[in-house]
Amino acid sequence: MQPSTEAMEAVGEWYHAWFTGIILMTVSRRGAPEAAELVFRVFRQQQQARFLPGLEKLGLSGLPPAIAAARYHYLSNAIGGVGVEYHEESPKKAWIRYPPPRWIWQGTAICGIPPEVNIAMLRGWHAQNGVSLNCPRLGFVCTGQTVEGYPGLEGYYLEHDHELTEAERLRFTQAERMPRFDPAAAPALPPSWPAERLAKAKRGYAMEYVRSVMQAAAAQWGAEEAGALLGLAARLTAMQHAHQVARALGATDGLGLLLALAAAQGDAAQHEGDVTHQPAAALFRGLDLPAPLLRAWAELHRGALLAFDPLATLEFQASAEGFAWRITPSRG
Repeated sequence: MQPSTEAMEAVGEWYHAWFTGIILMTVSRRGAPEAAELVFRVFRQQQQARFLPGLEKLGLSGLPPAIAAARYHYLSNAIGGVGVEYHEESPKKAWIRYPPPRWIWQGTAICGIPPEVNIAMLRGWHAQNGVSLNCPRLGFVCTGQTVEGYPGLEGYYLEHDHELTEAERLRFTQAERMPRFDPAAAPALPPSWPAERLAKAKRGYAMEYVRSVMQAAAAQWGAEEAGALLGLAARLTAMQHAHQVARALGATDGLGLLLALAAAQGDAAQHEGDVTHQPAAALFRGLDLPAPLLRAWAELHRGALLAFDPLATLEFQASAEGFAWRITPSRG
C-alpha cells in the first residue's frame, strides 16, 4: 500500500530534523571547523552523485553553463520542498536565492550555524558545478548569507572570460542584490511531476542528506566516533519530534510510531510479542554501513520510544535477516 502524501512528508521532516541535529551537535561538541569539513564532505558527495544525472532528468543538458547550474538548483530544490528563487540576467549570469525560512537550517537552529559552516555548503557544491560541466570559466558569487542576517542566501553563477583557479570558483561580495523574483519567468517542472511523485521526492530528498552525512562522518572520524555523535543527535532529535510526527502519522504511542514510520518509508515492519522485525530499510539501500552507524540510526527509535515512555528499554540487533527491536515497556 502506497503511503499517503502526509505520511511521506512526515518522514521527510523526521530525517530532515536528524540531519540538522547532526550538524548542530558537531558544531557544539567538535567545533565549527570540523562541522564545516563535515558539511563540505556531504555537499561535495551529493554534487558528484546528483548534479549531472539531475541535469539530464530535468531536461537541462545543453543549456549555457550558468543557466544550467542555476536552473538545476531552482528545480531540484523545489522538488525537495525547499524555497528557492531564480532570475536569469543573461546567458552567462543567472541568480538563485534561498529565502527565509531556510530549509537546511530549520527553525531557530539557524542561530547555531557559524558562517563558515554555511560557506562549506557552497564550497562543496556550488563552486564545483563549473568543473562538472567542463566549463572552468564558471564560478559562483555569493552576495548574502542568511546566517549573517541577510534575508536569504543568494548569489549568481557567472561564466567569466577566463579560466578560474580553485580559489576563484567561489567569491563573495555585498555590492549586488538579486533582482525581484518573478515566478512567471522562472523555469517550470516537466508535467511528469504530479503531487504524489513530488511527495515521494521530498521524502527521498531529506533521507539522502542523512545517507550522505552518515558516510561523510564515518570517513571523517571513523565509524565508532561517528556513530556515537550521530546516535546522540538521533536520540535527542527523536525525543524532541516524536509527538509531532506521531500526530502526523496517527500514532498514539512509541511502538505505534515506529511501525508507522517504517510504513511511511515504504518498509515492512511487524511486531510480535515484544519484538519488532524489519527485513530492510530503504534508508540504507545500496549502502554498506558499519555497525556503529546502524546503531546510531536505532537511536531514533530509542528516542521515539522514550518520548512516550521514559522508563522503557529498547534492545537493537542488526543481522543478515534485517533489524529487530526488543521493547520492554515500563511497569506500573
